[in-house]
Amino acid sequence: MNCIVTAGPTYETMDTVRRLTNFSTGRLGTELANFLTARGHQVTLLLGEQATYRGERRAQRGELFTTTADLRQRFQALATQNVGAVLHAAAVSDFTFGKIWHRSVAGELSEIKSGKISTRQGTLLAELVPTPKLILELRPLFPNAKLVGWKYEVEGDPASVLRAAESQLRECRTDACVANGPAYGKGFGLVTGAGRCEHLTDGDELFAALEELIELS
Repeated sequence: MNCIVTAGPTYETMDTVRRLTNFSTGRLGTELANFLTARGHQVTLLLGEQATYRGERRAQRGELFTTTADLRQRFQALATQNVGAVLHAAAVSDFTFGKIWHRSVAGELSEIKSGKISTRQGTLLAELVPTPKLILELRPLFPNAKLVGWKYEVEGDPASVLRAAESQLRECRTDACVANGPAYGKGFGLVTGAGRCEHLTDGDELFAALEELIELS
């Protein structure tokens, strides 16, 4: 099967040298791509340029992405191919920069429009605006593919994470959502519908369950 796996974080630029990003090693997505490749699938790994994991990459094809907009463009380019599954584990930035202002000693604000922002300008005020949710765009791009998203939550409890995963299924029309993070606890929850969640203790169990899911007709 022709599969796309995303891993690692996007980033958003503040100026020509500064960035805002989510923390993500990219390890889980990279290891998932390795597993599917070893099982005989044709895998394209889209990996965030800021990913810190330096383990082996076995996918037949690999591309590095930068910003949320860049990752979108790579999805759009791959949508012309016969893609059977998209497993979207990347940590897409939640916010990007809007307007940025310098505040003078007198309290006056002046907008900074471009270029490297000098630290000598003193206090800055930055507007953060939400980035587009790329997972909402996957079903129109890949209408016949199996789609798997991720719901990583730091705060809350397992029940709240599973509710959020079920909401993602409904809103994004994905086939499954992987629930994990400190709020979920150890292991992973593979959510495939309201009240349907399979608990998986580690990455090996998760990868095997995901392969079984994407191969179902």
